[in-house]
Amino acid sequence: MDKNLEKLIDAPAEILEGSVSLTKKITREISHNKITEQTKKYWKTLGPGLVTGASDDDPSGIATYSQTGAKYGLQLLWLSLFTFPFMAMIQEMCARIALSTGRGLASNIKRHYSVRILYMCMTFLFIANTFNIGADLSAMASAVQLLAPGFGYIPLVVFFGVGILLLEIFLSYRTYAKYLKWLSFVLLAYVASMFFIKFDWHAVAFHTLVPSLRFNKDMLLLVTAILGTTISPYLFFWQTSQEVEEEILDGKTTLAERQHVTKKDIKRMRVDIWSGMFLSNFVMFCIIAVCGATLYANGITNIETASDAALALKPLAGNAAYILFALGIIGTGLLAIPVLAASASYTVAESFSWKEGLYRKLRNARSFYGVMILSVFLGLLLNFFKIDPIKILIYSAVANGIIAPIIMVCIVSLSSNKKIMGEHANRKSTNFFGWLVTGLMGIASIATLISLFI
Repeated sequence: MDKNLEKLIDAPAEILEGSVSLTKKITREISHNKITEQTKKYWKTLGPGLVTGASDDDPSGIATYSQTGAKYGLQLLWLSLFTFPFMAMIQEMCARIALSTGRGLASNIKRHYSVRILYMCMTFLFIANTFNIGADLSAMASAVQLLAPGFGYIPLVVFFGVGILLLEIFLSYRTYAKYLKWLSFVLLAYVASMFFIKFDWHAVAFHTLVPSLRFNKDMLLLVTAILGTTISPYLFFWQTSQEVEEEILDGKTTLAERQHVTKKDIKRMRVDIWSGMFLSNFVMFCIIAVCGATLYANGITNIETASDAALALKPLAGNAAYILFALGIIGTGLLAIPVLAASASYTVAESFSWKEGLYRKLRNARSFYGVMILSVFLGLLLNFFKIDPIKILIYSAVANGIIAPIIMVCIVSLSSNKKIMGEHANRKSTNFFGWLVTGLMGIASIATLISLFI
């Protein structure tokens, strides 16, 4: 056969093969671009909810989760699954209150409830947050000393406290919000630490899905501590105030503009909230699992701080897990302390009708920033008196335990009131679970108080 004729016969096959190859390439490119666009869109949706969830896993929370894994192994893993929907529902209620009213939580409590209730909540929240800031600064300094023993404890505490204040006060809100959002990635250190541990995955799955609880004092107190550190009052105030800040950032500077909320706004908020709360509870799961599979399995049950957990992991899980745990403590402190300080400032400022908001300059909101400075300064001072960080956490837990159920009653009542919320009021099912978790937090509060006198 003539060679030219052969080429002519083979041409369609080559063209077809080339077309298929080109089509596959185009399809892969379109798919990749589509995924990239969806990822960017999802990341843009995330904001206050992600930061709120991430800040919940502060060094104090890490210490509590580490204690849980070290003392009881994998037995309480189910709590990470149990608290997730309850935490998300309460935070969603807070966000809907802010979006529907255009005001922060303290402002709404002041308008619709007794001022005495607000002042009591404000006082206990300020005390709890201050103690928590002190404990977190201590944990961060101790974590740095684990990695670099040459640094002094007090200089580190002062460095972190003053540095965080300067950033929060002098950076623009737009820049600072981005900083906090990206800092949430530090929690992945605890997820990554799981790759350096050998697990009995059957046991992990069993204890995650099947609740197990011993009715003894120590375990009940630890469960109470987990509920208290996961569903914390400062998150309620931070969430509502940040939703308002974000709306102001979007150009809604008047109350009337902020009260105009669309279904699209609510949908965006839900994605943000549930993503943030999932991250928070997944990190809790990882920490309990890692400590349960290493510390508890090797008889190391006496863990009091997050730094103790990191140090104990070193000979059992290697340098990588040890370094990740230590870095995680520092990173989560950098994320949580600004949230703790700012939530106290929002609450006090809204209670007394002062100008407030991180979007304002220092000269325009001196009282608001003054509360923030005072809270961090007092937290710093606690470390100079060498108060046991465990005692600091106990005082914080007691203060949170007293006010959490009270604030939650206000949150559920506000978010279910159609006169206040309009079409965005709670559904009956949401109300049911809202009151259920409020009741559980009330029981946890009573258990915390009783434990102090037994």
